Amino acid sequence: MQFERVNPITGETASSAEAMTPDQAVEIAKKAAAAQPAWGAMGPNARRAVLNKAADALEARKDDFVAAMMGEIGATAGWAMFNLMLAAGMVREAAAMTTQIGGEVIPSDKPGCVALALREPVGTILGIAPWNAPIILGVRAIAVPLACGNSVILKASEVSPRTHALIIEAFAEAGFPDGVVNVVTNAPADAGEVVGALIDAPAVKRVNFTGSTSVGRIIAKRAAEHLKPCLLELGGKAPLVILEDADLDEAVKAAAFGAYMNQGQICMSTERIIVVDAIADAFVEKFAAKAKSMPSGDPREGNTPLGAVVDQKTVSHVNSLIDDAVSKGAKLPAGGKADNVVMPATIVDGVKSDMAIYSDESFGPVVAVIRAKDEADAIRLANDTEYGLSAAVFTKDTAKGLKVARQIKSGICHVNGPTVHDEAQMPFGGVGASGYGRFGGKAGIDAFTELRWITMETEPGHYPI
Repeated sequence: MQFERVNPITGETASSAEAMTPDQAVEIAKKAAAAQPAWGAMGPNARRAVLNKAADALEARKDDFVAAMMGEIGATAGWAMFNLMLAAGMVREAAAMTTQIGGEVIPSDKPGCVALALREPVGTILGIAPWNAPIILGVRAIAVPLACGNSVILKASEVSPRTHALIIEAFAEAGFPDGVVNVVTNAPADAGEVVGALIDAPAVKRVNFTGSTSVGRIIAKRAAEHLKPCLLELGGKAPLVILEDADLDEAVKAAAFGAYMNQGQICMSTERIIVVDAIADAFVEKFAAKAKSMPSGDPREGNTPLGAVVDQKTVSHVNSLIDDAVSKGAKLPAGGKADNVVMPATIVDGVKSDMAIYSDESFGPVVAVIRAKDEADAIRLANDTEYGLSAAVFTKDTAKGLKVARQIKSGICHVNGPTVHDEAQMPFGGVGASGYGRFGGKAGIDAFTELRWITMETEPGHYPI
């Protein structure tokens, strides 16, 4: 059977994919487990060569990726191209890591004992990727696991099945052995059963998931029943702190990029702008002018910086956040509610803790402006959230910026840069309700290998019994 994904703008069918059953998913897991030992036994440079071919194959599908992302999620061509650029870079970074999966010799107190710490492949890893940055996050779910010698299953998003399938087609063209790279697609109604069956499958050894905190909790609980480690990169409510001595023009640029890139549908999106009272009015005036200069439109026409949000559910959610805030005294210096998926860049100023937008992730093109008394109050407000993925602080005093960054409870914090920033070699992940574990670079190697202690005795043994 097939299921269809509808274009959020036109309502027409954007793509269709196989609606796999839980039993089919488990059979794919068995196939992946059978294929892993041969892949894991290949030399690091052999694995590197195949991964580099996969990066080339991804880039060769540029036009297909742009069309798929426009159709399935209403993305702009620019966002699709950024996805492809970073994803190809992630694959090449993973390829470069194949010879960096090292170990060490550890001094032993036992005479003649040579003690080794070795990193070895885990086996089969399930990667569950979302729709919002589908190429980046689909590739991230599988690239470093493959570099480490694991076989992989990409559980494609029901919202972007064609985009995720294109990743697997590119990897297949690169020459991975049969069964090493796999994809599972399912109808939306079957997601819970299919993912549950994959987590339960003995062939699956570890899970990585990028998505909502609510689903992340379900996955973590299910995996815990089998003592299977998870890497979870979940929701966010990223604060951008603007101190009294900040360069307001730079802060405005970073705030607009962080709040509105991909219509605010990024886990790192700037959700809260925390600005010190003394400069708040000046900042809001400049920021509102910037937001009003950023129109949204049909991404297929390619003449606006903002495209469409993913569905009408997002529109309703964002509208409800706006209604709630305005009813409690907030102002709208720019934007406002929308009746379709082409939503305007919106600023909600004067946000207080009793407003839903203060604490609830919007995942849309709306940002809360919260006024702080001073630096200490700004830090308090930045930490007044269950989430802790990305953050930023703006100040001309970089030493002070670093000091403030160290006090913000998040996995990532940028001084004088936007909350949206990703590079393949960086340790990427959050704390609190934003999850645990890290993708990227050597942190990714830690996540996708087993660390083993092995000894060799070189002298006759002496035992007390």
